[in-house]
Amino acid sequence: MSAELCSAYFYREGVIEIIYAIVGVVALLLGLVGGFLGRKYMAEARIDTAEALAKKLVTDAERESDNLKREAQVEAKDEVLSMKADADREIKSRRSDFQRQERRLTQREESLEAKEVEAEKRDKRIAAWEEHLKSQESKLMKAAAEQKKLLEKVARMTTQEAKDYLMASVVDDVKRESAVFIKEEESRAREEAEKRARKIISLAIQRCASEHVAETTVSVVPLPGDEMKGRIIGREGRNIRTFENLTGINLIIDDTPEAVILSSFDPVRREIARLTLEKLISDGRIQPARIEEMYEKSKAEVENEIREAGEEAAFEVGIHNLNKELVRALGRLKYRTSYGQNVLMHSLEVAHLSGIMAAELGLDPKLPKRAGMLHDIGKAIDHEVEGSHALIGAELTKRLGEAGTITHAVEAHHGEVEVKTIEAVLVQAADAISAARPGARRETLESYIKRLEKLETLADSFQGVEKAYAMQAGREIRIVVQSDSVDDLGSATLARDIAKEVEEQLDYPGQIKITVIRETRVVEYAK
Repeated sequence: MSAELCSAYFYREGVIEIIYAIVGVVALLLGLVGGFLGRKYMAEARIDTAEALAKKLVTDAERESDNLKREAQVEAKDEVLSMKADADREIKSRRSDFQRQERRLTQREESLEAKEVEAEKRDKRIAAWEEHLKSQESKLMKAAAEQKKLLEKVARMTTQEAKDYLMASVVDDVKRESAVFIKEEESRAREEAEKRARKIISLAIQRCASEHVAETTVSVVPLPGDEMKGRIIGREGRNIRTFENLTGINLIIDDTPEAVILSSFDPVRREIARLTLEKLISDGRIQPARIEEMYEKSKAEVENEIREAGEEAAFEVGIHNLNKELVRALGRLKYRTSYGQNVLMHSLEVAHLSGIMAAELGLDPKLPKRAGMLHDIGKAIDHEVEGSHALIGAELTKRLGEAGTITHAVEAHHGEVEVKTIEAVLVQAADAISAARPGARRETLESYIKRLEKLETLADSFQGVEKAYAMQAGREIRIVVQSDSVDDLGSATLARDIAKEVEEQLDYPGQIKITVIRETRVVEYAK
């Protein structure tokens, strides 16, 4: 019984719960429907309110636009009326301006017409004056012609003769005055320049008096005996042929006792050949293989001497950072001569002279000394390259990184290029001093005589020269002139003209002094 009761009880409780659940679901659905309907009602109310507000805004906007339109129309009408009034005023103003301009133009036209009438009257007066002047001019010309004839009759000279006489007189006066002026200025400038130059040059030469080793195109090698000549020649001449082919020089074996001669224009080759021959003679074994061996040793020794000579020269002058190829070229100058003057010693002397003169002038001597040392560097390779040694040296120094001032001094030291720097001037002067210094150079007798003859012939070619004498080894020429054809001022002009011709036609070291002598001699005999 109890079990049935319990089951009935639980059944009832389940039904109740189901009913409660159904009631909850229905309530939820009613709530959702009510909320939806409420929101729908509110949305519709909002839409109605928005529509009413929109209609009101549209109405207000239409009303405001109508007001603005009416205001704009009123303002536009006012603006149009204002612009019309301004335009009327502008038109009136321009009309008045046009009227004033028209009146001015009318007045100007009247004035121009009056001036034109006046100009016509003036032209008539001018034409009348021109006719009058022409008649007067013809009368004056006739009078001048009569006067001219009268003057020619009185002076007994035609007009052209008078002009020629006057021109000659004026030219003579001008020449005389110019000669006097030039003579005075030249003498004044020469005195001042000579004092200064003499002081600088004398100081430079006193401080730099180098000796020069004279070389020639031949070298004489002594032999211990004449039988050595046969060994040098070798069987069928094979030794001498091998020697000449290797060294590139001529080996002269003649009747000179106990000596042979090496001849070549290349001093380096000649020196290598001399050392080779001396080694062969001291060794005694003379054969082609031994000749080649001794030649290689001598060549290495000469190359080493060239390098050492270049380094010693650069060290003596105080030149640093010199290219190795330039050092070698300097060393080669040890075996090169010019007019009997050793070129390396000459370059050292030019470097010292340039530095001394630069110091006397208050300049830094480093750059002039470097330029002076390298000024003849082209002579080391001028037998390998065509051209003058100055331009070859300039190209070499430029290629090996020397400064433009050095290159210019090298190329300009013989006047082939216009001098533009003080260093180039100093190198040019030092080169001339070193070459012209007594005892520095030697000349052959034949060239010496030819130079003197050229100098005398050039001086004799001038009009008024009676005799010319070259003196002091061609460093001075004395000219005796005819006293009746050349006066004192003409002597000064003649000396200057001869100096110019000498500079243009002759090549010479240093300078040549031109002395013109004019004297008057009166001879009488007592009987």
